[in-house]
Amino acid sequence: MELAFYLSGLVAVLATVGVITGRNPVHAVVYLIVSLIAVALVFFALGAPFAGALEIIVYAGAIMVLFVFVVMMLNLGADAEADVDGWRHPRHWIGPSLLALTLFGVLVYLLAGGDMARAIDGELLTARAVGLTLFGPWLMVVELAGLLLLGALVAASHVGRRSNPLRHRRGS
Repeated sequence: MELAFYLSGLVAVLATVGVITGRNPVHAVVYLIVSLIAVALVFFALGAPFAGALEIIVYAGAIMVLFVFVVMMLNLGADAEADVDGWRHPRHWIGPSLLALTLFGVLVYLLAGGDMARAIDGELLTARAVGLTLFGPWLMVVELAGLLLLGALVAASHVGRRSNPLRHRRGS
């Protein structure tokens, strides 16, 4: 169990270094996704499978969707088309692939070893417990966070909108 924890933690740190040092935003996001999955495996190794599943669903899934929206809003036209064959070079995909393969090995080790059930010493965190906590005493905080995210989405959409200069001319 300790091996899975330390190996997943090492992959998370290396992938995060890849995010920070990446020059291309697409490559940095790939490293970010590997880093988030590594953190989820750290949760699995610590005996918190629900927290690990939430990490994958919420963070890794949401980051990918957010990145798609950002690419659509930025409209990476000519520069992105000029480097169409650049992503096929092994230096771009060998790092995330090796880190993801290491995480796959850790996952197989955790599942095949049967250590997942023995790692849980305390109370198992279930979806029901999380739901009762979030929508019980923390209901107002969750609703305010949702409104804040909605406001950020509307602001990002407004900022990313390109205006047509011909449409705003007066006198025509």
